Amino acid sequence: MTNETQNRNDLLREIRKKLPTFSKGQKQIAGFILSHYDKAAYMTAAKLGSLVGVSESTVVRFAIELGFDGYPDLQHSLQELIRTKLTTLQRIEIANDRIGDSDLLEKVLCSDIDKIKHTLEEIDRDSFNRAVDAMIGADMIYLIGMRSSSSLASFLYHYLNLIFPHVRLVRTTSGSEIFEQILRISSKDVIIGISFPRYSKRIINALEYARRQSAHVIAITDSASSPIAQTADDLLLAKSDMASFVDSLVAPLSIINALIVAIGRKKQEEVSVTFTKLEHIWDEYDVYEKPHEDS
Repeated sequence: MTNETQNRNDLLREIRKKLPTFSKGQKQIAGFILSHYDKAAYMTAAKLGSLVGVSESTVVRFAIELGFDGYPDLQHSLQELIRTKLTTLQRIEIANDRIGDSDLLEKVLCSDIDKIKHTLEEIDRDSFNRAVDAMIGADMIYLIGMRSSSSLASFLYHYLNLIFPHVRLVRTTSGSEIFEQILRISSKDVIIGISFPRYSKRIINALEYARRQSAHVIAITDSASSPIAQTADDLLLAKSDMASFVDSLVAPLSIINALIVAIGRKKQEEVSVTFTKLEHIWDEYDVYEKPHEDS
């Protein structure tokens, strides 16, 4: 049983299929998961066992009975399955259960630190390097992100636009306008799509169109099972577990920072010329507050 390829119906169907063979305690676990899989996905084995009235070891044996290596694998599968299904209210409820009465600030910041660590451990370095080279060699770079991910696309656009003369931030007001903006995309171009649950259909459609036009597709998303991952030439995965109704974007932002720095190093001479010119312009037109001299 592979976590990445098994879909929600497969797992729930497997639980229902094996229900008659389970012990009394395992049936209690199965019943709770079938009815409340969204909550079970974020419970420890001990908490789930306590809730349904069985021991932690019974919960672990239940996971193994389903073909998982242990409870963490089952829990991860449940999290993968529900990721795109949760409403905003469900996300708030689950986050409140997870955080409880603990120090909220510490909990959220530590959670974000863990996301960056796990992203660093799992990201494909070869895909990252290919993405950098593809962007440097492209005739045009298109950037697209929707909802909270639009802030990431805008941030990346701000810096790439200072480095390259051929960057376009795709506006996502409507589906038809997206296709009008990428109409002429070709095999000489790169498109970077940024999407996290819930995934935007507009971005999925745009990347599929770009792929059919032989453009180089770079996807920044959270999972290999993400719908935009399927279209990507280079896949950059970033952990983005939910924090209440707020999407955690620290890990994808770190990847974007790394892309900008890597491109800047490879185009160091051109970047130096550009920023030297910009410094003169900023100074001439009094763009930034100047530091006060000591009297």
